[in-house]
Amino acid sequence: MAFSEITMTIPPTIVRWHRIALERLPEELAGILADDAVFESPVVHTPQVGKAIVEKYLRGALHVLNTEHFRYGGEWFSDAGQGAGSAVLEFFSEIDGIKINGIDIIHWNDAGLITHFKVMVRPLKAINVLHAKMGAYLMKAG
Repeated sequence: MAFSEITMTIPPTIVRWHRIALERLPEELAGILADDAVFESPVVHTPQVGKAIVEKYLRGALHVLNTEHFRYGGEWFSDAGQGAGSAVLEFFSEIDGIKINGIDIIHWNDAGLITHFKVMVRPLKAINVLHAKMGAYLMKAG
């Protein structure tokens, strides 16, 4: 295949994720998560396992991180075959005047459901503000 013939197609799972994240639709999170989904936070030491807890963390992220400044930048996709795959999505946001840069690393299964969601953030000031805001959100959410 010649380089000029290569086209980039956004995987359906990421199209769904973009809609949920960019339109801030937390009520649609449960429909995109596998029952055994895992979430890895930049501030929590252990991976969070199970659809309910992953949904809780992602709801918090939508509330705290997805401000009017939130946007995705570069995106990279990998096809694992049979509908499964992974993506790295770079994002930018701002909270309380602190610019945030990070990546979402997302894996999904053959059914198009997210199985693993890892968030990495920089700089340290951004991690600190996210830690405080997410902690407050999660405490309030119960």
